[in-house]
Amino acid sequence: MGKRDDLIARYAEDLKSKCGMTPDMDLLTKVTIGCGPSIYDADASTVAGSQPGELETVKDNFLIKKLGLADGPQLMDAINKVMDTYGRSERNKYRAVVYYMLTKHFGKESVYA
Repeated sequence: MGKRDDLIARYAEDLKSKCGMTPDMDLLTKVTIGCGPSIYDADASTVAGSQPGELETVKDNFLIKKLGLADGPQLMDAINKVMDTYGRSERNKYRAVVYYMLTKHFGKESVYA
């Protein structure tokens, strides 16, 4: 197994143990690949859930640009719901896991088809 496979396994474990979800491994793999090299960078691979600027970046760059969603209050509502599901006190919120949950929330799996 390569480094990316190890990370995908870690993300799947987070989804199971911290978020109470059974991951769709095919989708999780595609979302992880979609994150590009950021998954290997300690800072870029996580989302700072307590920083409003970071959440705006997730909204603008992922939800609007990548998933093609229209801007509106429902986007931040969904991001906050994902942060609550992951656990606000959880220090390391992996970007790939957050993006996976947002993709599932909006039913946008087709973006990764």
